[in-house]
Amino acid sequence: MIKHDAKKVAAAKTVKKILITQPKPEGSKSPYYDLANKHGVTLDFHPFIVVEGIPSKDFRKQKIDIASYSAVIFTSRNSIDHFFRICDELKVTVSQDTKYFCITEAVALYLQKFILYRKRKVFYGADGVNKSLFDVISKHKDNEKFLYPCSESFDSEITNWLKSHNCEFATPVLYKIISNDIKDVIAREYDIICFFTPGGVKSLFENFPRFKQNGTKIGAFGANTFKAVEDAGLVLDIKAPQPQAPSMISALDNFLSSAKKK
Repeated sequence: MIKHDAKKVAAAKTVKKILITQPKPEGSKSPYYDLANKHGVTLDFHPFIVVEGIPSKDFRKQKIDIASYSAVIFTSRNSIDHFFRICDELKVTVSQDTKYFCITEAVALYLQKFILYRKRKVFYGADGVNKSLFDVISKHKDNEKFLYPCSESFDSEITNWLKSHNCEFATPVLYKIISNDIKDVIAREYDIICFFTPGGVKSLFENFPRFKQNGTKIGAFGANTFKAVEDAGLVLDIKAPQPQAPSMISALDNFLSSAKKK
C-alpha cells in the first residue's frame, strides 16, 4: 500500500483509494508511485488473476511449428514470457530475422529480456490501440507468416483483421488465466478499480457475486477488457489505451487531473 499526506489526498476530491488489479511493481521506482505522489492518492495492488503456462506437452497437441513463422504479434508481457518459455522448453531456435509487432512501446522494450533489440525487426503502434498496430503490420505483412501467442481468451479483433487481410497466421495458446482468491480485498472501499484483462473482471464476480458498483469508477485496459466490463453490467469510466492515454497510468493521470478541475 502507498500512503500519502492527508492534505494531498484531499486535493484529489472524492478519489482517495485506487485498486490496481495487478502485482505490486518491483523495486522502488515505478510510474505508479509517481502518479500516487502527484495526485495524493493511495494505491493498492492485488492481482485478480494468476497466469499459468500451458505445458509443452499440451502445446505440441496444437501442431504449430514455431520455426516456420517469420513474424510474431505480442499484446502483453505475458505473451512474450510464455512464447520464449515454450521455445526454450521445446529447444526451438527463433530466427534472428524474425519480426516482432507489439501493441505498445513498453511491450516492445520488454523484448530486450529475450532478444538483441534492433529497431529494424521490432515494431509497435503509435498509441497502443489495435488500429495503430494494424497500420504497422500493413507496411510489412507481405510474405510474412504471423504467430499471435495468446491465452484462451485472445483478441478476436486482431485475428479478424489478419483474416480479412489474407494473412497466414496461427494463434498458439500458451497460457491460461485463473481467478485469484481475493476475498480479503474489500472492493467497495475503493474509489477506482482498474482491470487489465477480462479474467480480472471474471475474478471479481467469482469472488464477490453480489458486487455492486455503487459509484465506484471502473478503469479498463484493452478492447476485450472494455467488453468484459460492459458485459458484466458495469459502467466504464476510464479507458486505455486511447490516443491521449496509451497506458493505464496516463489514463488515470488524465482522469484525476480532470477531477481536480471540477
